[in-house]
Amino acid sequence: MNDKNYTAPSLEDAITMATMDLGIPSDQLEYEVVEKGSRGFLGIGSRQTVIRAWKKEESTDAPEVAAAAPKEAVREEKAPVKKAEPVKPAKEEKRPEPVKEKAEEKKEKHKTTENDNAHFEEGKKFLEEVFDRMGMKVQIDYRYNEEENALEIDLSGDEMGVLIGKRGQTLDSLQYLTGLVVNKSGEHYIRVKLDTENYRERRRETLEALAKNIAYKVKRTRKSVSLEPMNPYERRIIHAALQPDNFVMTRSEGEEPYRHVVVFYRRNKNGEER
Repeated sequence: MNDKNYTAPSLEDAITMATMDLGIPSDQLEYEVVEKGSRGFLGIGSRQTVIRAWKKEESTDAPEVAAAAPKEAVREEKAPVKKAEPVKPAKEEKRPEPVKEKAEEKKEKHKTTENDNAHFEEGKKFLEEVFDRMGMKVQIDYRYNEEENALEIDLSGDEMGVLIGKRGQTLDSLQYLTGLVVNKSGEHYIRVKLDTENYRERRRETLEALAKNIAYKVKRTRKSVSLEPMNPYERRIIHAALQPDNFVMTRSEGEEPYRHVVVFYRRNKNGEER
């Protein structure tokens, strides 16, 4: 048994790292937790998760009938399969989320009002109070994007990694709370996008690279792979990244906050492998 240690911010990340390194689907992975991680408070004092993982040993109880059979016999066994009625892919395998993403991109343009500007300042003041209690000096800059009807807030300063947190969870929490403050009594709903050190763009590039690596493994093994739970925005990135690939499909499964993306091999119209 060849085992190896993997260190990541969360158990899900460590498992994904192990499956990619070993080149196996998650259902063939066995592991034990060496050190349990901790997210801390708002990302402060967090600890990494460490697991020891290895490939699951295949059972040798059943005889290898197929391997011992002559080649002619194998061909004869495959023939009836080709004549069988093709199995149509389930309708649920279609990816609705990228379509939703396109629909969400069509936003009406809104001109800011004095009331909106006042709420923008309230959002900034809220963040200043949070950072003051955390003992952090953070520069807060914001601009209103009419095209996306979004208040874009950029944070800069020392130790910005603390504000990002594990997989951006701290940044997402601050973004959510700031959105509540900005939209508390506004004339219309305004999205709030919180970012620092271009984290959002870097995270998108990381997820797109992960999607392509998983797709390669699925095409090679013909076996589906489940990714770690992600928020709706990150799931849409995975769906969109693999939409042009004619050999794989994606779908979201599970309930929030454990909803995740599954990547599986796309079969042809007759239900056969390509």
